[in-house]
Amino acid sequence: MRTAEIKRRFLAHFEANGHVVVPSAPLPAISDPNLLFINAGMVQFVPYFLGQQTPPYQRATSVQKCIRTPDIDEVGKTSRHGTFFQMNGNFSFGDYFKSGAIPLAWDLATKSVEAGGFGLDPERIWATVYLDDDEAYDIWRSTGVPAERIVRRGKADNFWSMGIPGPCGPCSELYYDRGPEYGREGGPEVDEDRYLEFWNLVFMQFERGPGVGKEDFPILGDLPAKNIDTGMGLERMASLLQGVDNLYEIDEVKPILDRAAELTGKRYGAHSGHAANQSHPDDVRLRVVADHVRTALMLIGDGVTPSNEGRGYVLRRIMRRAIRAVRLLGYQDRALPELLPVARDCMAPSYPELAEDFGRISQYAYAEEDAFLATLRAGTTILDTAIAETKSAGKAALSGDKAFQLHDTYGFPIDLTLEIAAEQGLQVDAEGFRRLMADQRSRAKADAQARKTGHTDVSAYRRIVDTAGLTDWRAYTDLTTESTIVAILTDGEPVPAATEGQIVTVVLDVTPFYAESGGQAADAGHLTSPDGAGEVIDVQRPVKGLVAHQVRVTAGHLTVGARLTAHVDAIWRLGARQAHSGTHVLHAALRQVLGPTALQSGSYNRPGYLRLDFAWPGGLSVDTRSEVEDVANQALRDDLPVTAQVMPLTRARELGALALFGETYDEQVRVVEIGGAWSRELCGGTHVTHSSQIGLLALTGESSVGAGHRRVEAVVGLDGLRYLARERDLVTQLAAQLQAPREDLPERITALLGRAKAAERRADQLARELTAQRARRLAADAVQIDGTLVVSVVAAADEDPRQLAELVRAALAQDRPGVVAVAAPAERGTRLVVATTATTPDALSAVQLVRSALGGRGGGTARLAQGGAPGLTADAALATVAGLIRAG
Repeated sequence: MRTAEIKRRFLAHFEANGHVVVPSAPLPAISDPNLLFINAGMVQFVPYFLGQQTPPYQRATSVQKCIRTPDIDEVGKTSRHGTFFQMNGNFSFGDYFKSGAIPLAWDLATKSVEAGGFGLDPERIWATVYLDDDEAYDIWRSTGVPAERIVRRGKADNFWSMGIPGPCGPCSELYYDRGPEYGREGGPEVDEDRYLEFWNLVFMQFERGPGVGKEDFPILGDLPAKNIDTGMGLERMASLLQGVDNLYEIDEVKPILDRAAELTGKRYGAHSGHAANQSHPDDVRLRVVADHVRTALMLIGDGVTPSNEGRGYVLRRIMRRAIRAVRLLGYQDRALPELLPVARDCMAPSYPELAEDFGRISQYAYAEEDAFLATLRAGTTILDTAIAETKSAGKAALSGDKAFQLHDTYGFPIDLTLEIAAEQGLQVDAEGFRRLMADQRSRAKADAQARKTGHTDVSAYRRIVDTAGLTDWRAYTDLTTESTIVAILTDGEPVPAATEGQIVTVVLDVTPFYAESGGQAADAGHLTSPDGAGEVIDVQRPVKGLVAHQVRVTAGHLTVGARLTAHVDAIWRLGARQAHSGTHVLHAALRQVLGPTALQSGSYNRPGYLRLDFAWPGGLSVDTRSEVEDVANQALRDDLPVTAQVMPLTRARELGALALFGETYDEQVRVVEIGGAWSRELCGGTHVTHSSQIGLLALTGESSVGAGHRRVEAVVGLDGLRYLARERDLVTQLAAQLQAPREDLPERITALLGRAKAAERRADQLARELTAQRARRLAADAVQIDGTLVVSVVAAADEDPRQLAELVRAALAQDRPGVVAVAAPAERGTRLVVATTATTPDALSAVQLVRSALGGRGGGTARLAQGGAPGLTADAALATVAGLIRAG
């Protein structure tokens, strides 16, 4: 049974039993500050489990895309672990409980294939329950599972919590006996390889108190509304039903693995003498390729793009591990154009949007591979230099600092550093590298913990919603409202009033203020009442449906329950509307000029200014920028109507409305159109009513924000006019200074720059000639110390001490021992360069002279070395070198 069919049967079974089929949420867990990615099927339902939102249905089922990356370095080492997986789940929000969940799971697992089930042999299914969960035990017995195949297990295995205070409860897990060829008899506690877990039923019936670990938290008591959360690993069920031994052989993964093996000339599983968890290195690397290529496809498909932070960094690391694994297997060409289409064909039956959007996905992926291959080339050069310096210093191991720098700064894989160093007969200070990596991870964890406010920081706002209801939000229709203060908070705690000078959070029953979202900055304005006034400096939505205003009290006092006037700055709002509508116009213009793959991946706009990030592999030429600007301003001149309407998400998709990748949308969405289908996007922002009201749009900049990722910036309206006026004034000033007509400025400036560069080259040549003349004079004045020609000199401020040392050495008689020492004052010390002729004895090695003169500092070769030392004068350094020559 193919994986897509398993998914279809699972959803059909629960839909037939009253569950609403909910689509998979995008992989980026945008609404949860604690997660980079959704890592379980229940994540998108967390607000319902925590009571933050009322669920729109009592029963739900989904197949959720998930990613888990904590053990990314372990991927490939076993046959059952990967980064991307899919979780089949069914959920009950205060509806049915154990007596409903267990029979539903048993029925689907054991029902015949002909009847729509999975057809698993009921005699080979085992169940586990929590130690004292007699209720679940009895239900399994009544379902027909014999007592000897029901195992009671402790909190570590069969008790679930989110890791923070909140809902928790016992679990019941289903295992399938794969047979004696896979391990020992005795059930899941004896061998979890033979007895393979395929479903976990979580019964959320308790509330967890504060506690640090998985097992040492108190249970505060029963929850009034008991919920069900179940998870069936789609890949594990596929391995069972397809009769394969590991996840890498199921239909969604094996073709990628096979193509990687074909490219590299390897054959998966061709090696004898390796146990299941001790595979041959070729197999491990092929698994990494198959898993990571599929994961990269799914991440980019959901809007994640490679970068150096957050989700983008995880994606970049996954892609680079896959590319590196292919190269270690012997394939040196671009690999992703050969592998990513195979992954697309594997996953498209379940996710057809991957095929539809493959142009954009592949653009990002291939650009990232090209960038990494360039990184490998640059990193290899840096590593070669580090190896040469290590050898010349007489050391046997490359420092951990250098290995970490290569890894952290240049993205150069540590395994490649180890391999190349070994080829050169060097070890690597792996312990030092691991220590630095551990320090970095500790800092990252500390940063994550610092932002890990969990779900408790919004509790005050939830209480406001419970007592006062949701905000009556009128940003689309009004600039002024008569409102009542329903709450004032300081540092997250409610207070009865705020006085002049304080900055507080104010919640109103009605507000005209736009809260920051969708890339649009929050409104500015004022609150005024008979007793006081305040300046609104920020507006946010801390929980869905509630608007919170950050207010600086400018006069008198504001009090809970007071009536006031909330007034949005009309000029601010006009500029914001122009900028947001301008963003939509610019996006449409980019797609018209560049093509449909130039999709927006992020934006920001404030009054008069906008920036837009989009997928594109390279910089835009001047002509292309002009064309985009022309298309945008043509739309403004055409006075296109701008409309907004709310409709079902399915209808918006049918109309082709563009959505921001990675965002999660409600079932009802707002669609903003400019000129009908010319620009049609999902958007919650404020907009003009006709495109001409934007005024004009002037591009001010275009830059890279990552591989395959560009950013354009623009100004609109009055800010656009002011920008063009400044450009005009600048051109006028240049024309006056150069005494040339405006149209001749480019040619005149080019000519001036050419003359300036020519003069600079002549000056450099003259300086080199003067230095060479000085070098010859210094060589002619060399003194003899015990038969060695010696030149000691302090470099002038405009001289390069290394260049001077090499020129003097070249001017000395080459058939005689000679030492040239050049010192130059440096910040807080002296820089010293020593060069020697080819006939100079080893006792006067340049690197030894430098290190002896500088107290062990410096490096280089026997013929040329340099270094620096603090607290040392140039004359003292030269005197030390002369003394060493006499003693040598």
